[in-house]
Amino acid sequence: MHINLLQKTKNKILRTIDTIPYRQHQSEIAYQAEVDKYSPHLVNIPKNDLEIVEKIKQEGVFITSLADLGIASTPEFMQAAQDLIPKIPKPTSEDNHKFVIHASPQQILAYPIIFGWGLEQRLLNIIENFFGLPVSYHGVYFRRDIANELEKGSRLWHIDKEARKILKIIVYLHDIDENNGPFQYIPQSLTSEVAKSLRYKSGYIRDQTMQEVISSNNYKSCTGIAGTVVFAATHSIFHRGKIPVTSDRFCVFFDYTPRIKDHSFYWSSSLPDQDLALLTENLPEAQRECILRSN
Repeated sequence: MHINLLQKTKNKILRTIDTIPYRQHQSEIAYQAEVDKYSPHLVNIPKNDLEIVEKIKQEGVFITSLADLGIASTPEFMQAAQDLIPKIPKPTSEDNHKFVIHASPQQILAYPIIFGWGLEQRLLNIIENFFGLPVSYHGVYFRRDIANELEKGSRLWHIDKEARKILKIIVYLHDIDENNGPFQYIPQSLTSEVAKSLRYKSGYIRDQTMQEVISSNNYKSCTGIAGTVVFAATHSIFHRGKIPVTSDRFCVFFDYTPRIKDHSFYWSSSLPDQDLALLTENLPEAQRECILRSN
């Protein structure tokens, strides 16, 4: 825990330094040099997957479905996810300050297919082409977002700043409409102007403040039936989880960054090292290399 605190403090300082314009410019040049160097090694992907990459680059978000992705392990993944849902405890009276409950590492270990789905080669190939660099997989977060009125944490508007690029894949485990917590974002084309208006560097923005600089008519809600999949470049868009009202929201988040330490403060994984070792011991080397700490 002490090491984690030191690492978080160090990363916070480095992120602050990285907001200095000169530092940002030099960092961007160095990052692009790495992308150019790796370009000849990028895996070739089909036209349909290239279109996914381009749409993420243009909008910051791409919405599809498990059915359209057609990944072979999806039926087992969804069955495991449905089995896990009733095992995520409801909040108690002592949890009235909480807005989300995560599956424990032990529960994720009991359903390794959930973690493993995030390492499917088709997904990794898409993400590598989006980053232009090898992929680092930071694991899976199985969430129960509580239907209450708390406006805090990831329910506030923010841009992820832990790495030069961050991609999250979100899978809805039940039908999600405007009233039970859709992922919301402000399109990439508007985010930069909003950030300038707010003089935004990092942290969280309340919705009341956000609406002082942009109309809520510009918010985009990712609604959809069970099995909806959202690719979100959370480093480039203001985003939040809208507060669920009618029911708790169950979904799975898979987190990825480029595998390049000098341009990432995203050091953590969703699981302890010993659990990662258990989950990855029988994986192919190419997938094992994606599961790296950035500390």
